[in-house]
Amino acid sequence: MREQQNYRAVIYCRLSSEDGADHESMSIGNQRALLAEYVQKQGWEVVDTYIDDGFSGTNFERPGFQEMMRMVKLKKIGCIVVKDLSRFGRDYLEVSSYLELILPVFDIRFLSVNDHFDSQDYRGTTGGMELAFRNLIKNTRHLGGVNC
Repeated sequence: MREQQNYRAVIYCRLSSEDGADHESMSIGNQRALLAEYVQKQGWEVVDTYIDDGFSGTNFERPGFQEMMRMVKLKKIGCIVVKDLSRFGRDYLEVSSYLELILPVFDIRFLSVNDHFDSQDYRGTTGGMELAFRNLIKNTRHLGGVNC
């Protein structure tokens, strides 16, 4: 049985610029509400919400993401919660790097709610790679398949 800990959790929401709205999109609001409810049910504290509305997930040069990582490095965060892995990023190699190498160095718990992924369950295994691989397959379907 896992020990319950009161995490200083942050919510990260992202929506691609392809959706085209100049204002905060409804999808961002829905992501925020879903994640805030999830964190509350866990009994954790939401210390901040980082939003990149109108930014592609194909790279990590996003202002909200960069600020969140700055806070990670300052040890102000204990847990990152996202709706699904594609909201975190679409570059599966880079996502794997964060899940397997970077976030564990800072002892950050990472949860992808819709993917039912909790890094705490996968520490020391290839769980992050497995999730990134599932994300690759999902993104391939999103892009209409890959010609081999």
